[in-house]
Amino acid sequence: MDVNVKLFGDLREGRFEQEMTQLEENSRVIDVIKKHDLPLDKVALCLVNSHNVEFGHVLQNGDTVAFSPPVGGM
Repeated sequence: MDVNVKLFGDLREGRFEQEMTQLEENSRVIDVIKKHDLPLDKVALCLVNSHNVEFGHVLQNGDTVAFSPPVGGM
């Protein structure tokens, strides 16, 4: 199956901004993280189709997965 992966902030460094990725059926968000060697301690937010999800969320063909690092506040 194909999913669109978007990276934000520091997670883009040395990687990409947006990319289509092929995965096995029933893959989870954590599988995308592992496939792209994203550091778990730097992934603060995971969104699938604009909804906040956990690493164990099962993906569907055509999903958009976005990862963001922690951001500073006031």
